[in-house]
Amino acid sequence: MQTFSDILALLNSPAITVGSYPASWAELLGAVLGIAMVVCNIKQIHWAWPLAFVSSVLYFFVFWDFKLFAEASLQIFFAAMALWGWWQWLRGVNENGQDLTVQTLKFGNAIKSIAISAALWLAIGLFLRNYTASDVPWWDAFPTALSLVATFLLGRKYIENWPTWVIVNIVSMALFAYKGLWLTVGLYAVFAVMAVMGCQAWRKVLLESKQ
Repeated sequence: MQTFSDILALLNSPAITVGSYPASWAELLGAVLGIAMVVCNIKQIHWAWPLAFVSSVLYFFVFWDFKLFAEASLQIFFAAMALWGWWQWLRGVNENGQDLTVQTLKFGNAIKSIAISAALWLAIGLFLRNYTASDVPWWDAFPTALSLVATFLLGRKYIENWPTWVIVNIVSMALFAYKGLWLTVGLYAVFAVMAVMGCQAWRKVLLESKQ
């Protein structure tokens, strides 16, 4: 019978080679599940959240191994938020007590989201710089902070989650390229394109709901 350490060793073992970079099974499986998750998000299929949970757990091991501590810690948050998001999409209601549907942020809430993102970036960046061995504290902190806000917006079906994810994905691509995580660079490039598609799909739904 395999122990947890055996399973962990298997997940961290090379699965494929991208150029000269060996991608682990955790990274490969996390990437596949991540793409499936975004497809479900675009189509508003609630199974996106269980997929997000498993993908996040896998990527925790990937990022921690590469000393991307904020990104690794973010995966724990994602896993917890996946359970919250699943509940929101199954049982959540809007301000009027109706089932959640695609909606847009009011101007005041949009400003609050930007302010919260900036505050999180500062707090996470300072923490990484002072208390971890991260060699890219501010760079690591920026997509982490935005991802926290974007996940909340996605869970509440705010269309603004998609442009936020576009920014996260583009910055993350540069970060992962610097770290040599080439499979994940490709994954986040796909995520960036899919985020644009998601925004277009949700905008169509929003317009149809107002007709």
